[in-house]
Amino acid sequence: MGDHTESFQVDYDPSKITYAKLLDLFWESHNPCARSYSRQYMSAVFYMTEEQKRAALDSMSRAEKTVGRIQTPILPLDRFYRAEDYHQKYYLRQHQALIREFSAIYADPAAFADSTAAARVNGYLAGDGSRDELVAEIDRLGLSADGRRELLKAVAR
Repeated sequence: MGDHTESFQVDYDPSKITYAKLLDLFWESHNPCARSYSRQYMSAVFYMTEEQKRAALDSMSRAEKTVGRIQTPILPLDRFYRAEDYHQKYYLRQHQALIREFSAIYADPAAFADSTAAARVNGYLAGDGSRDELVAEIDRLGLSADGRRELLKAVAR
């Protein structure tokens, strides 16, 4: 069980955010100077191309000028395995009314896991994003009026 690293794959729109900016956010979102206590839970950047590798190394070099010696490795992506269905959208799964709505929209677990709307709701429920941001986009998330009320109530806490 310890021969893997739990991670996530980022799909992004380069017209909205650059790979370099994603890397900058990565270095800012954890303590890259801390050594990992296990391979399973380590922070890492995985690259698929030489261009991504160069960009990751360049961003690490820039970050080191601010934070010091970085311990977070930059590694080639050998293969990526999707987590089991029950691991997908952890925070969303804690809200049964909302998960019922998404289950009705996405009967296929893979479609649910790939859903941008479900990912955004999961993020809001995890505490990422402001209430104002949620209000601005809530009508685009595919939820019923009851679902929107439930989400707003949960995020207000």
